[in-house]
Amino acid sequence: MKNLLKIFFLLPMVFLSFTTPPKKLRVVFFGDSITQAGVQPTGYITKLDSIVKQAHLPDSVELIGAGIGGNKVYDLYLRMEEDVLKKNPDVVLIYVGINDVWHKASSGTGTDPDKFEKFYRAIIKRLQDKNIKVILCTPSVIGERNDNSNQQDGDLNQYSNIIRSIAKDLSLPVCDLHNAFSEYLKANNPTNAEKGILTVDRVHLNEKGNLFVASQMWKVLQNALR
Repeated sequence: MKNLLKIFFLLPMVFLSFTTPPKKLRVVFFGDSITQAGVQPTGYITKLDSIVKQAHLPDSVELIGAGIGGNKVYDLYLRMEEDVLKKNPDVVLIYVGINDVWHKASSGTGTDPDKFEKFYRAIIKRLQDKNIKVILCTPSVIGERNDNSNQQDGDLNQYSNIIRSIAKDLSLPVCDLHNAFSEYLKANNPTNAEKGILTVDRVHLNEKGNLFVASQMWKVLQNALR
């Protein structure tokens, strides 16, 4: 009788062990308006979700956008508790820097290089303190001319180098979007157009640009998902 009672109580536990779905790996994309638009039907996060499904991983990975238009690196730092940490992510991709550079010329409210690095490192530290994997992304483009004649090319190169240096210093993976965009535009922008190849307005991505970003991120993200 005692053995029967043990079996009676153990059976539901055994059943639950087979029926409880495994926890999904939660990936948060932390950034500005490019990431905010990333969850739209043609956005890069949506495109990446399709890539994940093609890799037969939809039941084990959840992609979450955390982008707000106009954000700079210190905006990300100030809202990371509410918009990232409370979501309990396993992986966070940081994709910021465009506005830190762009707003210097457009409104005089950009971010100086030393402050950019300080806030960027502070974001990483808070994520790592929670044992969250971090992937860094260099900023893509502000203008698609392929001969270094876009107004902010010099600053974008500088801020991209800051991110690369942080990645090297902390042994973190980096999705080098700035370099990938530069190489793509050299090969696919024969008229040296300032927009219309991967962006609609020199900055924000068209559908081809979203797919390009998704494919670049997937190359790096695959390792984090293992």
